[in-house]
Formats: sequence, structure tokens, C-alpha cells
Amino acid sequence: MSAKHVVTTLALAGAMSTALATLAAAGPLTKAEADAAVAAKKEKCFGVALKGQNDCAAGPGTTCQGTSTVDFQGNAWKFVQGGTCTSIDLPGGKKGSLKPV
Repeated sequence: MSAKHVVTTLALAGAMSTALATLAAAGPLTKAEADAAVAAKKEKCFGVALKGQNDCAAGPGTTCQGTSTVDFQGNAWKFVQGGTCTSIDLPGGKKGSLKPV
């Protein structure tokens, strides 16, 4: 087996591992995860998540967690500490919202 073949095989294996891990992380929140967030006094805050870092609700055609397509997407939410959502400063002078924007 040549060194070039070994390197190519390792690169392909690494890419596959990354792809599989990404798919696994992009699933919807489990009931246990949602219950834990509620128990920790977290609230859903829309428009504050960065691209791909939302906790859920990223609009039609998405599968939920990690599926927002742009930073600060108005219909994607992230759990934040209770009572802080509407005080989170966003670009353009906007704030986080308790409802989709």
C-alpha cells in the first residue's frame, strides 16, 4: 500500500466521521434535554442563535436542532437563562424575542 493511498484513506475516514457526527448532533431535542432546560429555568429565545447552533424551530423543511441557515434567524430559537431573552443585544440594534420574528 502506497503512502498516498494511506493518506487518502485516512482523509476519507476522517471526513466520514465528521459527517456522521454532524448528522447525529442535528436531531431534535429529546424530551429529557427539553425537560432539563426547563428545570434549569431556561427559556426559548428566538433570533439569538448563530448559524447551525439553534436548539430548535428553524422553519419549514428543517429537522430542528442545528439547522438554522443564518446567524440570528428569526424563527430559530435557543435556550437562554430565564428572564434574559429580551435583554440580549443583537446586531442592528435588535433584541432577542420570546416569539418568532
